[in-house]
Amino acid sequence: MELHITETVLRDANQSLIATRMKYQEFDAILETMDKAGYFSLECWGGATFDSCLRYLNEDPWERLRKMRSKVKNTKLQMLLRGQNILGYKHYPDDVVRKFIDLSVDAGIDIIRIFDALNDTRNIEVAVDETLKKGAHAQGTIVYTTSPIHNMEAYAELGINLEKMGVNSICIKDMAGVMSPKEAFELITTLKSTVKIPIFLHTHCTTGLGPLTYMKAVEAGCDGIDTAISSFSGGTSQPATEALNYVFTQQGINTGLDMKKLKEINDFFKPIQEGYIKSGVLNPYVLGTNTDALNYQIPGGMLSNLISQLKQQNALDKLESVLLETPKVRKDLGYPPLVTPMSQMVGTQAAMNVLSGERYKMIIKEVKSYIKGEYGRAPGQIDETLKQKVLNGEKPLECRFADTLSPAFEKTKAEVGDFAKTDEDVMDYILFPQIAEKYLKGENEKPESGKRTIKYTVEAIG
Repeated sequence: MELHITETVLRDANQSLIATRMKYQEFDAILETMDKAGYFSLECWGGATFDSCLRYLNEDPWERLRKMRSKVKNTKLQMLLRGQNILGYKHYPDDVVRKFIDLSVDAGIDIIRIFDALNDTRNIEVAVDETLKKGAHAQGTIVYTTSPIHNMEAYAELGINLEKMGVNSICIKDMAGVMSPKEAFELITTLKSTVKIPIFLHTHCTTGLGPLTYMKAVEAGCDGIDTAISSFSGGTSQPATEALNYVFTQQGINTGLDMKKLKEINDFFKPIQEGYIKSGVLNPYVLGTNTDALNYQIPGGMLSNLISQLKQQNALDKLESVLLETPKVRKDLGYPPLVTPMSQMVGTQAAMNVLSGERYKMIIKEVKSYIKGEYGRAPGQIDETLKQKVLNGEKPLECRFADTLSPAFEKTKAEVGDFAKTDEDVMDYILFPQIAEKYLKGENEKPESGKRTIKYTVEAIG
């Protein structure tokens, strides 16, 4: 049996533990070794990396990708895409989605893991179609969560729909690490009996279940898993690459990984990890095991940023109250899975409720948009009182929100030609207008490790 291993230290492990603050220059020297380690793919782009490059690191995200591609000749480069949200926090017109995918593949991406936060497949159809047209690997995603309205039958049906859409593989995305070994075995077994394409699993160690969940998933026939090199593993990150490689190799499963190369890679990242601990960017809190996450289900990247926010507001003592408020807000919103951008929306609203001392005294604009149907179909029923407070008698959207949006790329290109010199620059501006304009005009402040200003919008926990 073969098992594909995707290394996450360049993206999700970095995002989950240190709020995506790792600069390109910190890992450039190890890329060629990583290319020779035998990984199936390196997850290195997408998610919050794009935002962080422009906002905090003063780096060109496209150039960062091209540099990685120049060093990684044999291993697939992988990214995470939020469907119609792309890498931002709202839905974009179809022409922008297609153009972003074209530019990403041209810059070096091989595999695009595409998800919609609500599992509304209408919101990933365009991204899947364009990925396939560009000849890249389209990985459709099942966003996993637990609630009174989520069950195995619904996930199996979603898998069937993804296969019909034409995706090359399916990833089960357990962003909060709440999938139990039993649930993993049952879901993988079910999907293996209903679809013919490869099944991958992504989880976190937040609750301590990660390694056990992977063991049972592989036993059920899972084709690939995501892991992080050990110095950036555990806690809100993924299980350790070396440990799982050791275990699976003993079982006669071929991972294709070279243990000597893995040691070289880990030895390289160890001092980087230690540096982030000393600077305070890597908070030891996110390295621990928190079984309370089985209740509040906050994913790793959001938790590390939430801690950063509350700390800057001198309100870290409110963290437990915010975590307790989170599942209540989630229930009020119809049990959306807590993945970007829904995790940011639910978490920020929970923080607002706690810090203001009154639930829904202020409702953030993104939550209002969600209730209006602009993010897609809510999985369950939204609290009626909250709904009426936002809608004020209006009806929510029934169509796909992107269908109401006019093409925007060429129009924006004509408007910002004075400082956006390339199509990539234009895309930067479309996704993050204010930040990109400052970056493209050279007005960004020099990077400051981990410092940010709190703003109670979705961007606050990007």
